[in-house]
Amino acid sequence: MIKAIKRSLQWLLKKPVTWIADRFSSAPDKVKVHQGLSSLYHSICHQPGEKGMIFDFRPDQHPVIIFSDHHKGARDGSDDFGPAEKNYLAALEYYDKNNYHYLSLGDSEELWENNIFSVLKHNEATFEAEKVFVDRNAFYKVFGNHDLYWDNDPFAGLALKKMYGRSVKIHTGVILRARLPATTLDIFCTHGHQGDAQSDGNAFSKWFVTYVWGPLQGFLEINTNTPAASENMKTLHNDLMYQWSAVQNDLLLITGHTHQPVFNSLTHLERLYLQRELAMEKNDAELLARVENEIPRRKKEYGHVSSNYREMKPSYFNVGCCCFDDGTITGIEIAGGDIRLIKWYYQDGVPTRQVLEEDNLLSLSERMENSPGI
Repeated sequence: MIKAIKRSLQWLLKKPVTWIADRFSSAPDKVKVHQGLSSLYHSICHQPGEKGMIFDFRPDQHPVIIFSDHHKGARDGSDDFGPAEKNYLAALEYYDKNNYHYLSLGDSEELWENNIFSVLKHNEATFEAEKVFVDRNAFYKVFGNHDLYWDNDPFAGLALKKMYGRSVKIHTGVILRARLPATTLDIFCTHGHQGDAQSDGNAFSKWFVTYVWGPLQGFLEINTNTPAASENMKTLHNDLMYQWSAVQNDLLLITGHTHQPVFNSLTHLERLYLQRELAMEKNDAELLARVENEIPRRKKEYGHVSSNYREMKPSYFNVGCCCFDDGTITGIEIAGGDIRLIKWYYQDGVPTRQVLEEDNLLSLSERMENSPGI
């Protein structure tokens, strides 16, 4: 009976709810995205502690791992994190043993589809693994659009204490202020939902998403075109983030939200095109064959290529996510003076770490200074 009522409600409400989503959030707006990023960055710089914090560190001495978009759920059919849990636990064990700081960059908990009690019940192992970083004061938590609860609910502090055994500060963004030889580089980290009318508007819109919109979507199982689900929205959102970062000085921007890894402002497909050009220049038949074999597969995942991908300023990075359907997770490491895009995947069922891309922060900073930008 309940299932029949639910199906009827889905049929009746899917079209009007989808229309409302398109009407009031549609594509991210460039002005709002850029204003949101600028406002947050300047707020943290001039009033640290109000919306975010500054972590002043030496990249060669204080390693940092950044993960985003876990969407931890209730281990039911709609829980995207379940297949990745084993990889995630192995990754946190590795980073704790190597004394990393851990920055969780938003949408860690899926609180549009689940209530906090269900998430707490079904993710005890992951919260215990994160608690290790909390206990040594090496854990920083940023909220995203799917866990606005942490920023809105008056009882969120109690839930955090239950998760981690102590109070944990929730941030809108974090600035990792990297001290490099002869220069300083700000690595500005935020979830990346700036400009999203559903969740980055005024206090009422945030309240509406947390307590009305999110639960409604979860109950009706309505999947509207959010950036994580729509390739066109991914393309636009990443491009707007890049445009903002490209006109800043001595700053890298790291976000999540789109679930698509970006390194040095390039997607995997764009990097493959550059590798193909390099292989052709060097007459490297082996590399060319490998790249040509990989390109069609990546095109299926993401077909957009920026028109100026050869000249983009290496100022924008995207963590990817911890909820790929095969259990793979991606993240960004900052360690030993380098920045790396990494993934953890199952090799014969065993969680395995792989470095996908790597760059030296000092070299990167120098190239950014000499880059024309947009």
